[in-house]
Amino acid sequence: MFVSLLLTAAFVVVEAIAGFRAGSLALLSDAGHNFTDAFAILLAAIGFYLQSRPGDHVKTFGYQRAGVLVAFVNALILVVLAGFLFFESYRRFLHPQAVEESTMMVVAGIGLAMNLAIVWGLGGHGHDLNIHAAWLHMLGDAASSAGIIAGAVAIHYTGWLQIDPALSVLIGVGIVWSAWGIIKDSLNILLEGLPKGLKLSEVTHELCCLPGVVDVHDLHIWSLGSEAHALSCHVLIEDMPPSASESILRSINKSLCDRFSIHHTTIQFEHAKCALADASCTVVKQHQH
Repeated sequence: MFVSLLLTAAFVVVEAIAGFRAGSLALLSDAGHNFTDAFAILLAAIGFYLQSRPGDHVKTFGYQRAGVLVAFVNALILVVLAGFLFFESYRRFLHPQAVEESTMMVVAGIGLAMNLAIVWGLGGHGHDLNIHAAWLHMLGDAASSAGIIAGAVAIHYTGWLQIDPALSVLIGVGIVWSAWGIIKDSLNILLEGLPKGLKLSEVTHELCCLPGVVDVHDLHIWSLGSEAHALSCHVLIEDMPPSASESILRSINKSLCDRFSIHHTTIQFEHAKCALADASCTVVKQHQH
């Protein structure tokens, strides 16, 4: 991420200067996009550091949400940038300006090579939402650079100057599209929603089918960070000493770990139905018999 940050920051300066000299809104838009990429990588590095810190007496779960919060801020910045690009493109459609297509092609070619190298470097960490957000930034920039090259060729052979702001609009649409997924996923984690890819009914059914489990209720699943998930629930079992129920607890935790990648659990055993209980597991057991 440090190398990516240095490369991206240097390229922002080069592309901005080239964009002004060539009169290309597409290059200037891409320079702005690259600037947010540099900022995104910086925030990703900060978030990655914070979320790797262990818990303490104040932050008992640690700082895993820090990376998710950084990803959310990154996505919001992208949306704001896209709005600016749409506005500037509208103005350029009304008043087209001449551009130097050769400069566009050379600078965009350099940008394409650099962004693809960074995408390849960050690709192995795509499972982390925070780094995935930075990875999406760079992938979007690679696509933007490829589009600018194609647009410069089209301007050279057709002379249609509206291609430049049209490319800027396409870059903006790509920015919003990539940002929306990050906003949705990070908000779901921040609001302690059900982790992506899990279904509450499937988890309940899996637990109800385990030997010794009579009923499962008050089930809650949420994400501590982009990868770590947590679960709490009440489990109704037959009246037995704690030593005898240890095997049930082990089978519950093993099933949650193997099937759903849930490693942090709080299981409350009960020998009589509480006010929060329902008949969901009883129905499952009857169907099995």
